This record gives sequence, C-alpha cells and structure tokens, in this order.
Amino acid sequence: MPLPVRLGLFYGAIYIGNGVSSPYMPVWFAHHGLSGGRIGLILSLPMLARVFTAPLLAVWADSFRLRRTALIVLAAAVTALYVLLVLPGGFAWWAVVWFAASSMFTTLPPLTDVIVLSRARRDGFNYGWPRGIGSAAFIVGNVGMGAILTWGSPELVLVWMVAAGALATLAARVLLPPDPVHDGGQGAGLRERMAGLSELVRDPVFMTAVVSIGLIQSAHAFYYAFSTLAWKRQGIPESMTGLLWGAGVATEIGFLWFMEPWRRRMGPRNLLLVGGLGAIVRWSALALSPPLWMLFPLQALHALSYAATFFASLLLVERLSTPRNASAAQALNSALSGGVLSGFATMASGWLFDRVGAHGYFLMSAMCVLGVAGALRLYGVRRLDPA
Repeated sequence: MPLPVRLGLFYGAIYIGNGVSSPYMPVWFAHHGLSGGRIGLILSLPMLARVFTAPLLAVWADSFRLRRTALIVLAAAVTALYVLLVLPGGFAWWAVVWFAASSMFTTLPPLTDVIVLSRARRDGFNYGWPRGIGSAAFIVGNVGMGAILTWGSPELVLVWMVAAGALATLAARVLLPPDPVHDGGQGAGLRERMAGLSELVRDPVFMTAVVSIGLIQSAHAFYYAFSTLAWKRQGIPESMTGLLWGAGVATEIGFLWFMEPWRRRMGPRNLLLVGGLGAIVRWSALALSPPLWMLFPLQALHALSYAATFFASLLLVERLSTPRNASAAQALNSALSGGVLSGFATMASGWLFDRVGAHGYFLMSAMCVLGVAGALRLYGVRRLDPA
C-alpha cells in the first residue's frame, strides 16, 4: 500500500472519532443532565491546560526511538479513558477523565503532522492528500452519528468514541512507518529536548505567529461546542446538523486536495490573512441565526476559517522551527489553537450560550479581528519571505 494512503488511513482513524467528539460529546453530557455552563467547563479545562500538557507530551514523545511509539501508547490510553467515562461518577469524575482523555487525544494530530510533513517533503507528495482523507473520515463521523441520533440514544456517542480509539491504536501500529525521532535513531536527552522547547518560547516571531493562528482557530470554539445545540433551538434536527458539519468539512477536503497550486502562490502569511477575514464573516453571520438555506453557503467558509488557517499554521511553524524542536513546535501551535485560547473561548461560550444563545458567535468574530491584526505583523519578517 502506498505510504500516502497509509498515512491518510491513519488520519482517518483519528478523525472518525474527532468528527463525533467535537459536535456530539456535548450532547452526551447534556443527556446526563449537565448545563451549558458545566459542559463548557468540562470541555475547556483540558484546552486551558494544553499550553502545558501538549509541549510536555511532545517532549515525552521525542524520548522514544520511533515516532509512532508515542502515538500507539497515547491512542491506547485514550481508549481506556473513554471506557472509564461509562462509570456513573458525576460531574467531577467526568471532568477528570475527560481532561486526561482529551489532553492525550488532541496530541495525536500534531505528532502525526510531524511524520507526514517530513515524509511529504522527503518523498515529494502533497501533504493535503493524506490529511484530506482524515477530513473525509471526520464527515463520516459527523453524518453517521447525526443519523444514528435520530433513532438511537446519545449513549451511542460514547460507544463510537471507544471503538474509534481502539481503531486508532491498531492503525498507529500497522500503518505508520518506523521513522526515527532523531537522525541515527538515537533518542535525545531531556535537557536537549527542553532546550529546543525553550528556544521556541523565547522567539518573538514564532510566538506572534502561533498566537495569531490560535486566536483565529480557537474562534471555532462556540461552533464546536454549541452549534448543534444552537441549531436545535432553531428547530433544525440533529440529522441536518450532521449534514451541515459535513458540508463544512467537505470544503476543507476540497481545499486540501485540489488547491495546492493556489496555496503555493499565496504563501502562508496570505493564507492566514484570508482565513482570518473569512472567519470574521462566518461567525458574524451565524450570530444572527440565519435560516437553513443560508447555513450551507456559510459552512463553505470553513475552507477559509479552518482549512486555510490550518495549512498556514503548518507552513509557518515548520519554517520557524528546526528538526530538533519540530514536535514541540507543532504541539505548541496546537496547544494555543485548540488549547488555552480555545479553552477560554469554550468556557466563555458556555456562559454566553446560556444567556444569549447564538449571539455568542460575536465574541468569536472579535477574536478573529485580533488574530488578523497579529497576522499583519508577520509581513515584516524576513525569515518568512519567499526564497
């Protein structure tokens, strides 16, 4: 089996779970009697801590000889933690278990990105092709669980998540290549790994880039956590919610698979700027609770608000890091995008949803305005100028 296909199938094993976790775990928690505020708190705690947990997990991952070893261990641990959610421990128990499971699960994609970006550069294939397979699996999760919930219990959300975790564990062992973490196959000492992380944190250009990216990406927080519930209030059925999420991710796939020449011409800074502007339009419109016919074209803006910004983040972080701190760089980027900034946004989203409903999207628009302002500052950085 060609390597890009194998890598794509592994992305698929991750995102078929992520496609259910993002929109439907709030439904599972609500089914168990939690309010919007408590749901927002449970979802936000691991995000807030990711600024610490993601770099530390990345440094831990680089202690192994092979890159795939850490992915196997993390996926197996996540599966076990999902099983523990079944225990009737209540809010505090769910918060602790979800914190551990989410912290580990959200580290899988950036660690995978390091492998795929390196292989794409070395072997000459388009990174977007395997990553797009992951996005297609995300749609399967969205649409599949949306259809299941029209007749089944929300308990099936957790059943899906356990099965997806087990699939990711197996796929990590079978599909990922045995690429070494360091040249020569030798592991680096803790001091060397921590020094690489310290270099990134002290680099003002790197931090400006990842904070700007993080503001735009984390502005998806209200959408991820409460779009399903907000649309339900409008009378839109959960089966249609799956189609709406799927429509957004379909444009993401098209961007990843077919926009490679345009992406290269645009460059990462322009991609980040265009993505931020598209996000401002998207969230401002959704705040006004538009009718169903308008939601599908607004979902097409996912190609900009998420896909363009995401691809810009990979390229910017790769250019601003070195091979010895590549894992930590992608993890730090992920920690801000889906971590501390997203955590604060998710926590605020729960409070806003309980009080103003869909108008909470306006806060997301404001975050994107700040992200665009930071993106504009990158235009004076020579390191990012085209070669």
